[in-house]
Amino acid sequence: MEKSNKKGFYFKQYQAPNQSPFDKLFEIFKELITHTSGDFDEAIDWLRELDKEYKLTDEQYTIDDFIEDLKKKGYIKDEVKDDGTSGLGITAKTERAIRQQALDRIFGNLKRSGNGNHKTKHSGNGDEHTGEFREFHFGDSLERISLTESLRNAQINNGVDNFMLTENDLVVEDTQFKAQMSTVLMIDISHSMILYGEDRITPAKKVAMALAELITTRYPKDTLDILVFGNDAWPIAIKDLPYLKVGPFHTNTVAGLQLAMDLLRRKRNTNKQIFMITDGKPSCVRERDGSYYMNSNGLDEYIVDKCYTQAQQARKLHIPITTFMIASDPYLQKFVNKFTEANQGKAFYTGLKGLGEMIFEDYETNRKKRLK
Repeated sequence: MEKSNKKGFYFKQYQAPNQSPFDKLFEIFKELITHTSGDFDEAIDWLRELDKEYKLTDEQYTIDDFIEDLKKKGYIKDEVKDDGTSGLGITAKTERAIRQQALDRIFGNLKRSGNGNHKTKHSGNGDEHTGEFREFHFGDSLERISLTESLRNAQINNGVDNFMLTENDLVVEDTQFKAQMSTVLMIDISHSMILYGEDRITPAKKVAMALAELITTRYPKDTLDILVFGNDAWPIAIKDLPYLKVGPFHTNTVAGLQLAMDLLRRKRNTNKQIFMITDGKPSCVRERDGSYYMNSNGLDEYIVDKCYTQAQQARKLHIPITTFMIASDPYLQKFVNKFTEANQGKAFYTGLKGLGEMIFEDYETNRKKRLK
């Protein structure tokens, strides 16, 4: 009797992955520690509340057991807090786990592969094989010669009996240049990032952690600098991202752009770019005498003109700016449109949902082309 292979979809009731009590709680803990900006005590308080409501633990494995396991596994440590009291804090191992979770959540559809670099479409004396072959040209490196293909050509061209290898038989495997990318990610930490009951800083923080993990693991030859801007701008280390908080700041976009360009000037890579995540209008600039000029009412012409000047300066330095505007106000879109035109960059008007995917797609698109 012939067997028939049936193709199609098989539907069954969802079964949760088999996780240990620790792993189940650890997934939730990593999410909570991100929302609490690294505050362990607050994260545990939230975890206990969730446990009361959703029965996450039982008598055999409690929240206290989970805390003990966090200590044993090196995820938390004893530390002295700012007020002089002792307590528990997360370790570098936890920071890395949080970044990895952000990468999995945001870029989960990313194909896992080995470490790579940004390829260009230009072939030549590069360092990555394309799998395609071409004739040998004077000046080609000898190690690029494909011995198998060259011997095959010699047999075809000259015969087996009178075997002879000539320059015309030589074949080299084509290669591609690898373009390294230097990126600066600017994150707005002005007070508006938590106004109106909407937490905008946490999604921005997650995107930054995911992008950092992506670049350091998949594109290790690329560089990523992260800076935050409020009344002023300053760089932060990747390890500091879980602790990032919004301050009582205005939005000094000019200071952020100036610092981003200063950071990129020091990079030797040809390809450079700026990603800017913001939800509000520029409302602050610092004058030469150190004082601040601030105006939160509408778009101040003096402030926005300085933003346009920075956009043009970045264009002269061949640094494209991609703006991710987490706002839909028509007058803000008008400003971003003009800002983008001055830089010849790109702009995305987006909500919080899908922000990570948009940044990843734009990063991948930019790495495939040579930025002029």
